[in-house]
Amino acid sequence: MYPKKVANQTAEVLQSYLTYQAVRTIIDQLSETNPSQAIWLSQRSAENRIQKGEVFLQELMQDNKELVLRILTVRAHLAEEILDFLPEMVRANIANSNTDCRRQILERLTQTADSSLESSTETHPEIESNDSQD
Repeated sequence: MYPKKVANQTAEVLQSYLTYQAVRTIIDQLSETNPSQAIWLSQRSAENRIQKGEVFLQELMQDNKELVLRILTVRAHLAEEILDFLPEMVRANIANSNTDCRRQILERLTQTADSSLESSTETHPEIESNDSQD
């Protein structure tokens, strides 16, 4: 396992996701103040997949530097707002998800064990005859 590599990749994904959220926020704002620019940015973000946030910003910089600066500002604000409590939230969500998944696995395992027990008693007539004598 390579924790630093995983951490770097996770940070890149989170940075790209915050870029996406910043673009969504700006599109919402622009739809009220400048609908044509909102449509343009929406189409641009749909055409140029935003999964690689930095690549998206570099490409957008060629067309509209002002929007890039706005995205950077909103992304930085979003990061400030969420990064303090994000680690604990992620830990708690993973712990809850793991508990739910383990519970479901245990339930399925016990259902499988119950159904195999039921099918084994159905195939043994001596068990049924012992039940009827009680």
